[in-house]
Amino acid sequence: MNEGGNMQKEDVIAFFDRCAPGWDAGTVANDEIIGKILDNTGIAAGMEVLDVACGTGVLFPYYIERGVSSVTGIDISPEMAKIAAQKCRDVPEIRVICGDVEEQKFDRRFDAIVVYNAFPHFPDARRLIRTLALLLKDGGRMTIAHGASREQIDRHHEGAASKVSNGLMPAECLKELFEPYFTVDTVISDCRMYQVSGVKNRKDRRE
Repeated sequence: MNEGGNMQKEDVIAFFDRCAPGWDAGTVANDEIIGKILDNTGIAAGMEVLDVACGTGVLFPYYIERGVSSVTGIDISPEMAKIAAQKCRDVPEIRVICGDVEEQKFDRRFDAIVVYNAFPHFPDARRLIRTLALLLKDGGRMTIAHGASREQIDRHHEGAASKVSNGLMPAECLKELFEPYFTVDTVISDCRMYQVSGVKNRKDRRE
C-alpha cells in the first residue's frame, strides 16, 4: 500500500501551474459518473461542501445544480485556483481559496468533503484523510473518487505526472485508511470509476 513517497508539494504546485492554461480543454466530464459519485456522497440541497484540490472547478456546476448552500474550493496551485475563481466570480455560493488544505485554517466545518481526480497527488495519504476528517461536521461525509478506473489513472500518470503522483492505491487499501475516522459505506473500483466514501464517526478518538 502506497501511503507516501518522495513527492514534494513544490513540484505538485509547479506541475499544475504549468498545466492550468490548457486544463479545461483536455478535461472530459462524464455527467453520469459524476452524478453517481455525488449521489454516493449524498450531496444535496442546503449542504456546505469542501472541494479539495478543486482544480479549475469542474465540479462546481454540479454542486450548484443540487442546491448546496455553499461550496469552498481549495487548490494548492495558484494558476488552477485563479481559473476556478474566475469561473465563479458571479456565483455567491462559491468561494475559492489558494492554499494547502493540510495547513489552511477554515472558518467552518463541512457537511461533505470531495476529493475528485486528485488523490494520488497528495504526498501522505494517511495525513490527508486524518486532516479532512477533522474538517467535517459530526456525521458528515467524505469521498475520494475518480471518474476513471484505477488502471486508467495509473497509466495516465506514468508520463509527465510520474514525479507528482504516488499512484492510486487499491480501493480496499484506501478503505483501511478511512476506517479509524469513518464508517465506510461505498467502495467502488471498476472499469469506469473509483470511489471510497464514508460517514464520519461521531466519537472520533483523535478529536
